[in-house]
Amino acid sequence: MAQSTYGTELLGRTLAGEPADESPLTHTAVIPTRTAEFTDWPEWVPDAVREVFTERGIVRPWRHQIEAAEHAAAGRHVNICTGTASGKSLAYQLPILTRFVQDPNTTALYLSPTKALGTDQLRAVSRLVAGREEFGGLQPAVYDGDTETELRQWARLHSRWIFTNPDMLHIGIDSTHAKWRQFFSRLAFVVVDECHHYRGVFGSHTALVLQRTLRLARRYGADPVVIGASATVANPAEALSRLINRPVEAVTADTSPHGERTVALWEPGFLDDRQGENDAPVRRPAAAEAARLLADFVIEGARTLCFVRSRRGAEITALRAQQLLAEAAPTLVDRVAAYRAGYLADDRRKLERALADGGLLGVATTNALELGVDISGLDAVIVAGYPGTVASFWQQAGRAGRRGEGSLVVLVARDDPLDTYLVHHPEALLDRPVEAAVTDPSNPYILGPHLLCAAAELPLTEDDVEAFGAHDVVARLTEERLLRRRKAGWYPAPSTISGDGGPWAEIDIRGGIGGQVLIVDTTTSRLLGTVDSARAKRSVHPGAVYLHRGESFVIDDLDLDEFLAFAHPEEPDWTTSVREVSEVEVLKVLERRRFGPLTVGFADVLVTEEVVGYLRKALSGEILDSVTLSLPAERLETRSVTVTVEPEALIAAGIAPDKFPGALHAAEHAMIGMLGLVATCDRWDIGGLSTNAHPGTGLPSIFVYDGFPGGAGFAERGHQAFGPWIAATLAAVSGCACRSGCPSCVQSPKCGNGNEPLDKAAAIKTLRLLKRLFDG
Repeated sequence: MAQSTYGTELLGRTLAGEPADESPLTHTAVIPTRTAEFTDWPEWVPDAVREVFTERGIVRPWRHQIEAAEHAAAGRHVNICTGTASGKSLAYQLPILTRFVQDPNTTALYLSPTKALGTDQLRAVSRLVAGREEFGGLQPAVYDGDTETELRQWARLHSRWIFTNPDMLHIGIDSTHAKWRQFFSRLAFVVVDECHHYRGVFGSHTALVLQRTLRLARRYGADPVVIGASATVANPAEALSRLINRPVEAVTADTSPHGERTVALWEPGFLDDRQGENDAPVRRPAAAEAARLLADFVIEGARTLCFVRSRRGAEITALRAQQLLAEAAPTLVDRVAAYRAGYLADDRRKLERALADGGLLGVATTNALELGVDISGLDAVIVAGYPGTVASFWQQAGRAGRRGEGSLVVLVARDDPLDTYLVHHPEALLDRPVEAAVTDPSNPYILGPHLLCAAAELPLTEDDVEAFGAHDVVARLTEERLLRRRKAGWYPAPSTISGDGGPWAEIDIRGGIGGQVLIVDTTTSRLLGTVDSARAKRSVHPGAVYLHRGESFVIDDLDLDEFLAFAHPEEPDWTTSVREVSEVEVLKVLERRRFGPLTVGFADVLVTEEVVGYLRKALSGEILDSVTLSLPAERLETRSVTVTVEPEALIAAGIAPDKFPGALHAAEHAMIGMLGLVATCDRWDIGGLSTNAHPGTGLPSIFVYDGFPGGAGFAERGHQAFGPWIAATLAAVSGCACRSGCPSCVQSPKCGNGNEPLDKAAAIKTLRLLKRLFDG
């Protein structure tokens, strides 16, 4: 740490007394101060609009704001892709308010992934136009699941700017579009905020909701411009283009200022007195390490935000920090709190104000504070566990130093291959472009139900079917008598639109495919939540720990016939993780590349999966016991990366035939753990299988497949980026300090075979062979 900065000084005080050879710090980097680049207001902006911004202190806008606004004002779809606190909101507020001054009947639609973000953006717009006669008819209003019926009716009739989310757009607006005819006919702009969050199955559903919405608007005579706002992603134009199926411009040069920021990568050490599965070493939990850092930074007077991956984790981290402060600085205990989704709005606002005005010095939070809350003046951000994407990491890190001063960001690694890799290969996090946003709206399991909704909204024409790329799916739906062909197009069969909610009720925008399992508290008969049936066996199996708004429950029974899971309140000091076994049958090879004895493919597959049990783990990571379950097997048609290698090549690489199973199994686990480096997925979104002689290939084989019917785009991305994926996997496994395998490299928390057999040394040889053959 040659360069002294606010961040390095804060780190130095935290590490004081720590032996240098035991330091958890693996890397520090200083991101220098960036000065602002201003520009003039465009001539097309009316005085009334310019004044609402200048009165808020924005005398001259930043260049990227105007570049994006110019595209939108000229009728071009645009995605502004810049960092946190870079003023992206102005880029869409400017053209929308301008159009409204020119035509007071103009309407606009704002879409966000969370209700909190939509509410905050509504509040920002309302403050901008408050008391100004020119905008008296704008009447911006929120329209989501929490909006009361009377207010929904009022918003539909009177609001010119609706703030909603994909769920409500699908179920509450598109499905009743005739009532929204006037709004749709005048729709000039659609804002898609935080569009980097629309990935995987959620992103694919949202893409089809947006495309249906734009189809309705065009049918009513409008042609709205779509303005995307996103944290940095690798493919900003393509990302929004895949959502709306139209060409898109991208604005990526961030010209906003930010203060000097120190980024530190932190790897907790191994626990001396704890062992995990198969006697593997166990690291100190990331949440416990984060709690210690949170307490240390608060003692130093640093306003600190700590991002934790779960609601329960946020509560535990805040509690542990308070306990540490009670011992070291009792007067600071009340200045640390937890903040997560599920709090009442008043409680949330009190916490936000307390953090903003310094009443709170430390807050442990889930990603509820990643989006939509404008909190400035933070001195430090702790990220407890890699949040899954580089975009999310920078979104969270961007909360630090928002007042233009020096700040510190610390990423604390979890006991996970990807986290371990990143803290030892900082360039993979700090220097590389962020990953591509992966969506696949053409997935027939997702596209089919949306086509039924589209047909129920307006008959599908040939042009519609072509635009959706849906000829095969429409033919199948017609053959199944769910659609009927008429002269004007395809209409829904009466059975399709009958029932409660029609075809719209059959879709869970947040990623579920299939029926919903209701989770019920047996002590009060209260409905806690739902989970799609495809995931129920993994998340609400008997014995599973289920969290609901900070409350902890244990599942007593899962009735798959009645779609019910029964739970009772309990605060266990352990967590659960399922064990699965699977078989894979190749249905159709979509693409295949040969590299001598190595073949890398991408295929449609049929996976037969069975949840066979679960592990109970202490919060320290120690394995308490393994519990057997008897649940029916599940068949899943999806897509997979396929890797086959001739046995002679493995033998030549120094891997004896009796070592094949352990080598392939360990390599498969590591590949699953590392896929998130090249695709925006979590290891729980994907599955895998390895075998030393697969029935379909007759060869040693590895499969890594999407855990969603029809695929989610993750395996396809892995196939496209196979070289970097394998290279990173090799580096992660070979660089791990353990002797024979641990959760940071080749062990998997969901392995149905009890993480046996695993051979780390042979896996390294296997991965090295795959890399050498692929690289040629």
